[in-house]
Amino acid sequence: MPEYTMVIFTNPTKGMEAEFDEWYVNQHLPDVLKVPGFKAGQRFELVNEQLKDGPHPWRFMTVFDIETDDLKATFDALKSRVNTPEMPMSPSLSEQRISYSFRAVTPKLKAEQS
Repeated sequence: MPEYTMVIFTNPTKGMEAEFDEWYVNQHLPDVLKVPGFKAGQRFELVNEQLKDGPHPWRFMTVFDIETDDLKATFDALKSRVNTPEMPMSPSLSEQRISYSFRAVTPKLKAEQS
């Protein structure tokens, strides 16, 4: 079955950081992982040390592993749940967010141990 990676960049609504963290970790991640095809998810926070100077507009990134024969149908299932009892959204999630989906074109390579 084809595998994909979905990367989402988000920010909390100003002044709602604690609510955002609570909702995202304890509500949203589990809700997304109930959608058929979504296999794993992990959330990341931007660190101060970056390869290049900013601006860096996104504070958080979530990476989802997806396995599906029909990526469009998987995304349609996800979108159909947004703002429903199956996937309540929080006002703590800023309207400014973006997502991208990818498929691997090489195997994962590991550094040689010296």
